[in-house]
Amino acid sequence: MIRYHLSILFLVLAACILQQFLPAITALYDARILLLPLVFLCCAVTVSFSPMLVLAFICGFLWDAQNSLGPHGGDPEIYKTPVDTIHFGYSIILYGLMGVLMQGIQPLFRRGIWQVSAILTGIAIFLYLLAEYLLINFIRGEFIFPARVFYQIWITAALTMICSPFVFALLFKLAKAFNHVISYDGLKRRYFKSDPYTLDI
Repeated sequence: MIRYHLSILFLVLAACILQQFLPAITALYDARILLLPLVFLCCAVTVSFSPMLVLAFICGFLWDAQNSLGPHGGDPEIYKTPVDTIHFGYSIILYGLMGVLMQGIQPLFRRGIWQVSAILTGIAIFLYLLAEYLLINFIRGEFIFPARVFYQIWITAALTMICSPFVFALLFKLAKAFNHVISYDGLKRRYFKSDPYTLDI
């Protein structure tokens, strides 16, 4: 079991690195595939609650380190007022909430109904981006929600959701390689329609 948890930790680190090389798609309202949140969501449904919280802390910390600590750009002589941003650490809470959402349908996932989890990854990404944007509006003290932002949020969620089966397939291969059974303890094999290690895409 510990080897599987270490493997998903390395998978998260790899996703964090690859995220830097995934550009925004200008033709689709600058939408992009959010690889790090996707890997977290897929991993969250394959582990118990405590490892999920640890994973949420690591992913939230890495996400904020990438997006909150960098320079905001602009000449400081011209842009003397700093851009309103959310403080470091907010993503840890949002990742934790997304993880709890994924854990809620874990019984279905462990019975082999992974498709529901795949759809929920898109819903979770949508809610995450929406909550993030609403928090930014709250900090600015105004509410502006242009249609372009809405399109960017839902297209990003849809593109990320489309990639979820591939991440699930990789997780099942890792589980098989490290003898980590993604199923209920004591649940007899006759209740499974297929091998809990395999994933048909």
